[in-house]
Amino acid sequence: MIVATAGHVDHGKTSLVKNLTGVDTDRLAEEKRRGLSISLGYAYWRPDDETVVGFIDVPGHRRFINNMISGISGIDVGMLVVAADDGPMPQTLEHLQVLELLGIDHYLLVISKCDRVDEQRLEQVRSEAAALLPGNTPVYTVSNTTEAGISDLRAELERMARNWTARTTTDNFRMSVDRTFHLQGQGLILTGTIASGVVENGDSVVIQPHKKALRVRSIHTQDRPATRGRAGERCALNVSGNVHKEEIERGDWVADEDCIDTSSRFD
Repeated sequence: MIVATAGHVDHGKTSLVKNLTGVDTDRLAEEKRRGLSISLGYAYWRPDDETVVGFIDVPGHRRFINNMISGISGIDVGMLVVAADDGPMPQTLEHLQVLELLGIDHYLLVISKCDRVDEQRLEQVRSEAAALLPGNTPVYTVSNTTEAGISDLRAELERMARNWTARTTTDNFRMSVDRTFHLQGQGLILTGTIASGVVENGDSVVIQPHKKALRVRSIHTQDRPATRGRAGERCALNVSGNVHKEEIERGDWVADEDCIDTSSRFD
């Protein structure tokens, strides 16, 4: 199960993921200096050997909305985070609109910074934020400082992950690229969330819209070595071919050779 954060800047999304997983998803020096997320962050939590919850932490600042959009392609659950002191803010609404446009059906609402307000204010924000989401959305109040409510939220995520139905893999393989880098001794790595189908070691794929052929040399899924990746999993592909890292942009797609070409029109 893949969960993406959503919400306004400085509402505690990155701190929440760190409390849930132990991973600080802010890797860049500028992110640490400025105290806000700029790029996408990734973390994994394994309640047991059979269950994996992947987290994509998105930036909340309006200047980085494109980064947020590219990071939530193919996710299962949108975790909307609203600070109890601020309440719903502009990027709260903007992120929610993006999730709705991408067809996300499953949500969690987390009211953060609950230790900063009284019960009356907490109830007010809970009511305002819940009104933005489907009526059956689970609501949790947490404090990233005191860790109040974190264990309850973690238990809910574990329950959802254990009952999650794997996506069908009958469609052609497609994966939106959200990160590209070179790994010493391995070569070019493309990461993303697989939107459909299956990819296996040795497969021939195409990077779109460049229309260049690549061969899959090795695969990591959910941060572990694998021989195949399937729809709904976070995946890192070690690829070879006549393409340079600088040519590939966030939002490009790796796809099966049988997928149709990109187009600027649709009928």
